[in-house]
Amino acid sequence: MSSTEQITAVVLAGGKSSRMGGVDKGWMDLNGKPLIHHVLDRILPQVSRCLINANRSLDAYGTLSLPVITDLEAGFEGPLMGIATGLHHATTDWVLFVPCDGPFLPETLATRMLDRAMQQGADIAVAHDGKRLQPVVALIKRNLLESVQAILAEGERKIDRWYAQQRMVDVDFSDYPDAFVNVNRKSDIDELQQMPKLLGLAAWSGTGKTTLLKQLLPVLKAQGIRVGVIKHAHHQFDVDHPGKDSYELRHAGADQMLICSSKRWALMVEEHQEGRPSLSKMLHQLDHSKLDLVLVEGFKKVSFPKIELYRQEVNKPQLHVNDENIIAVACDEVISLDSDIPLLDLNNIQQIAAFIQHYLKGERS
Repeated sequence: MSSTEQITAVVLAGGKSSRMGGVDKGWMDLNGKPLIHHVLDRILPQVSRCLINANRSLDAYGTLSLPVITDLEAGFEGPLMGIATGLHHATTDWVLFVPCDGPFLPETLATRMLDRAMQQGADIAVAHDGKRLQPVVALIKRNLLESVQAILAEGERKIDRWYAQQRMVDVDFSDYPDAFVNVNRKSDIDELQQMPKLLGLAAWSGTGKTTLLKQLLPVLKAQGIRVGVIKHAHHQFDVDHPGKDSYELRHAGADQMLICSSKRWALMVEEHQEGRPSLSKMLHQLDHSKLDLVLVEGFKKVSFPKIELYRQEVNKPQLHVNDENIIAVACDEVISLDSDIPLLDLNNIQQIAAFIQHYLKGERS
């Protein structure tokens, strides 16, 4: 049985949102889309079934075509009651709980949580962001329903106290530093709105991603768009060279080397990561206040919006067939697509730039 078949997700949207003045956080808008939609975009591909735990806005949540479950007991009793409610309605062995105001949850959340729980023989796995536990992001065995109902009957409402009585492990997500950003106050939405939009260029090697970027960047800059770029290198690389002071000092043992002048500065960090680098962590290194858009070359297996670059002469499969995150295909000739997404001319930089303008405004081109 695959990991997704073992897990039901429950989105916790049953709180009073006191710090938000009573506004239902799930329906607050972020970049033209309610928070609940952001959460579902991240979670649905990871699980076999998803439930919404809500105690108001029931008609609105009902439009999501997912089962809506209200707390087993009325009175807005908090997330521990939401957990009991989710365990009661789930049918899988494991239940993944996430908040309705977490728009950047990791795309590997469910599998990493389950792997850790199975390895440690735990009944509860709780996400840890590298600094603190995230108690409402948890994977819990369904057979703990009686335990949580018993502690609720005793009047307990603190999640951590119940967790302490169980076989619990924390799961390290420090490589996703922004994954557990949530919305507790209206000002939090304003800060999130300021984050630059992310757009990837996905393609097989030899298609011309870097060539397109070099042509596209001056056009976007002329249109007043402030652009950052993240590039995934698949091998060891250096941006400085032997003989340069920065190179020699870094190789002498500096874990971080910053070089600067009146025109630019650059920071090189020595960090040995297992597996692929984290896009979320790399994005966190940029100054979001000075960017409107971040173009990403590579990271084609990570879930975020992308334009596929396709050349038939490369003789590779079309990526959009298996990647629902691809929002357009740019090709050097007219081809038929298996998805209802725009086909762009790979050699028409102005057309691609216009598509990106529409994307930044949240419009369909």
